[in-house]
Amino acid sequence: MLIGLGAFCIALAPLVKFWAADKIISSGVKSNQFGVSNLEAKGAQYFSRQDLKVLTADLDIIVTTRGDVKEANADRVVWDEATVVNDRTNNRRVIDLSERRSAFDRASGVGVNCCGVNVQKEPVQIEGQIYKFPFGVEKKTYKVFNSTVRKAYDATFVKEDVVNGLPVYVFEQTVPATKTQTLTAPANVFGMTQTGDVQLDRWYEGKNTYWIEPVTGSPVKQEQQRNEVLKSSDGVERSKAFVATAVMTPDTIKGLVDSASSGKSQINLITNTLPLILLVVGAVLLVGGILIGRRKTN
Repeated sequence: MLIGLGAFCIALAPLVKFWAADKIISSGVKSNQFGVSNLEAKGAQYFSRQDLKVLTADLDIIVTTRGDVKEANADRVVWDEATVVNDRTNNRRVIDLSERRSAFDRASGVGVNCCGVNVQKEPVQIEGQIYKFPFGVEKKTYKVFNSTVRKAYDATFVKEDVVNGLPVYVFEQTVPATKTQTLTAPANVFGMTQTGDVQLDRWYEGKNTYWIEPVTGSPVKQEQQRNEVLKSSDGVERSKAFVATAVMTPDTIKGLVDSASSGKSQINLITNTLPLILLVVGAVLLVGGILIGRRKTN
């Protein structure tokens, strides 16, 4: 019996490490996700439709994510996200509201096109990383989906860092100037000589920085530099639309670090500690069984 149990434990160790661990780890990505992240952008500039001019203000940005349990399965999860921007300086709420629905693979974090994925209720073809990087992040370039331009761009590994005592990898993504919207507005508001309304194009460019815990692929910190302007058809910039550098608040970073640290410990337990214990216990049982068997034979 001891020999049988020992052999079983030894055989189970690589099974846990190389097969069961992946299944257990990927199941840790929540189908019933609910989370709130807070960012702030000090000294931001945005065009106020109420005042018909550019205002400078400190902004609060609240990002809420909810999981759609009914659409999740063993391989993917589906999350709905709403982002609300409040003007703290001028005491104005909801100066901007954006929504998106994303599906992504539990293990790789890569977007999946199903389940009515959309940005601002408009269907979209998503690609690249969504919300998280894969388990076991490498020091290489990954494509990360940008919901503003509705396309994935390269996020390049730049360095190692430490956030609240947790070792992380830092990735930077640059999004080139891209036209995202065409709108109609009074020409005189933007200092143009034409009478009546004119069409203006909204252009976005930005730089996003991600601090990623490499074992779990979880983001623990993020910074977004946005430069959005309004241009007339002749290519001349007529106004700022939204210019800001948004960073996560310390409380949000702490919560993400705590979650990633817990996940890292669980993964290390499953992939390293538990298989090692099984090997040691199996070896002890196997040797014990052999010794007892020899004694009985003698």
